[in-house]
Amino acid sequence: MKEPKEFWNKSALRYAKSPVRDEAAYQKKLAISQEYFRADWSILEFGCGTGSTAIIHAPFVKHIVATDISDKMLEIAEQRARNAGIENISFQQGTLNNLALKAESFDAVLGLNVLHLLEDVEAAISRVHWLLKPEGIFISSTVLIKEVSFFWRLLIPLMQAFGFAPYVNCLGKKELMSKLINAGFSVELEWQPATESIFIVAKKHQ
Repeated sequence: MKEPKEFWNKSALRYAKSPVRDEAAYQKKLAISQEYFRADWSILEFGCGTGSTAIIHAPFVKHIVATDISDKMLEIAEQRARNAGIENISFQQGTLNNLALKAESFDAVLGLNVLHLLEDVEAAISRVHWLLKPEGIFISSTVLIKEVSFFWRLLIPLMQAFGFAPYVNCLGKKELMSKLINAGFSVELEWQPATESIFIVAKKHQ
């Protein structure tokens, strides 16, 4: 199995060209998120990929710091932002743990289709809590690997062995909710567009 940075660098061009799997669900997630946003907010998106979601949200907030482990993904994201005339996104290469980010510096953190790709989900959620201002929100969209079909759970290790799939964490809904609550979040909204995926808006306690 390839290292995460190597895998996503190699996948960047293909990823950029791939269509959204469920356009209706994606649009609903965008709309829900924008209901929470305020014009003076600073937002962090980790695992931003090729920047599509950050670019869509940019007009609704003051500033977005968009990060990803893959420099190839970020090259595409930066070009897309330039093409769209978006100037309030700062792209940074790195992870939640190795980027020099300040405590309580963001009104919202977005982790979209990324938690299930992390080995230490608890540490990531704890870091998000640390980065958020009091009453800040964490918006996540996560594949629940534990809930995918038995066929796919058998196929994933084979795909990983041949370099066609990244590391995935066998998360279930109960485990994810527990990790959020234990980190000091309350769940404001949860929506499952499918059994194997969940969209959550969680608020940081004071």
